[in-house]
Amino acid sequence: MHTINLGNFSIRTDLLIDELSKENNTKSNIKKTIYYQDIVLEEIEINKDNKTLFSRKEGFYKTITFKDVTDKTNYKRVEEVFIKSLKDLINSLNIKDEDSCLIIGLGNDKSTPDSLGPKVIENILVTNHLFSLGEVEKGYRKVASFKPSVTGTTGIETKDIIVSIINTVKPDFLIVIDSLASRSIDRLNKTIQITSSGISPGSGIGNNREELSYDTLKIPVIAIGIPTVVDATTIVNDTFTYMLKQLSYKLDNKDNNKLKLVPNNKQNYLDYNNTLSQEDKEKVLGYIGSLEEDEFKNLIYEVLIPINSNLMVTVKEIDFIIDKLSFLLANGINKTLHKNFNPTK
Repeated sequence: MHTINLGNFSIRTDLLIDELSKENNTKSNIKKTIYYQDIVLEEIEINKDNKTLFSRKEGFYKTITFKDVTDKTNYKRVEEVFIKSLKDLINSLNIKDEDSCLIIGLGNDKSTPDSLGPKVIENILVTNHLFSLGEVEKGYRKVASFKPSVTGTTGIETKDIIVSIINTVKPDFLIVIDSLASRSIDRLNKTIQITSSGISPGSGIGNNREELSYDTLKIPVIAIGIPTVVDATTIVNDTFTYMLKQLSYKLDNKDNNKLKLVPNNKQNYLDYNNTLSQEDKEKVLGYIGSLEEDEFKNLIYEVLIPINSNLMVTVKEIDFIIDKLSFLLANGINKTLHKNFNPTK
């Protein structure tokens, strides 16, 4: 029988929330959850007392989960929660109203899923140059921005570029925006992570660059990201999970006459708890049904990696969604940093 070696398995995710599961009560008890109707804000502080439970750096982590930003009402509500969360984090770091900010948009604007950072920068209100020209209206702080591109294009380590700019501009704190990877297709383009722990560009796709954090830059670093890609291993695993949910839903409702009138493509089983026993899973999937989730994911990984097919995948509407999300982040950052910012004026 095949032996599953979990040591070979590399989970591709930038999200702390992906580490938390309903079964892990130790980690879940550290999490604070706030509901804004169907928008969920989850807050975790990793500190010296609990850091051994996580594979992440110490710091504040805020994760906003939503269902949609493609209509005006949902967009506005998500933006409001994002602004409140960002303001709270800035206050937690004791950043003052007059402190200057450098905003960095990481990513490759030639690759749509990786273009979130550069597109956010296009809509940032920069004021750094205005302060050198004369008096600036109250309610606006000194803000500069930059798009460093990617090392494959510039030939220069991203951190080295940013350090040079910091030495010139001398900001009091840094905001870094980047596209992320997730190990859940449910979170794709529907999650915003805000953290004070910094970021390692490219970590979610196994292309780690030098870390951008307080430890390396000596100023507070706020990292903001949205997962725009998942790998093929995640897609296959989630598909099997959905299949078991759907089968459980069918079996538990086989005598429900009302359900028989609902077409298969209209039956929503996503929120249904999988009630299949281990024996049922093995009957349906054989040996695969006996595997734990991480073991099953590793088996898929072992199949796809040798043939170079663990692809990073995004949704077909990514152009439209990136435009929406980048403007939401830019507008939220502008409103957070500049008290008098009013785009309707």
